[in-house]
Amino acid sequence: MLTRRRFKQTKTLNERLADEATRCREEARRLAPGRRREMLMRRARQDETAIQIDAWLRSPGLRAPT
Repeated sequence: MLTRRRFKQTKTLNERLADEATRCREEARRLAPGRRREMLMRRARQDETAIQIDAWLRSPGLRAPT
């Protein structure tokens, strides 16, 4: 039976998403307008949306009743 390789993340999900969004925006800024640039900007927006959704899901207004 094969075992999965597991490793502990050193950064939180939000930190990784924010880093990825920043990296994509920086790379897109260096490119000329075109398909690759648009894909990088789209990825950055998706990462930022994921951060917002994660914050919304963790908000105290959505806690299950105890």
